[in-house]
Amino acid sequence: MVATTTICIDPINKNILSDLRVYKTESYDSVIARLIKMASDDERLTDEEIKGIEESLADIKAGRVYSEDESKRMLGIDD
Repeated sequence: MVATTTICIDPINKNILSDLRVYKTESYDSVIARLIKMASDDERLTDEEIKGIEESLADIKAGRVYSEDESKRMLGIDD
């Protein structure tokens, strides 16, 4: 048996959920379940990936970046 509960939701969000229905009579539960599935990430970042992201952010903050034009010149890509 499925448990039923009542939640408080902003009317704007309710309208957005309504617009996200695949078909007119789709339940909000189905819409929310689909959104949860889309938002969930079964593959967690590894420690190595997190370290790489942190290093990249440090490079950006330190100004160690190239513009698109500089990158193209370095790679020998012509417009």
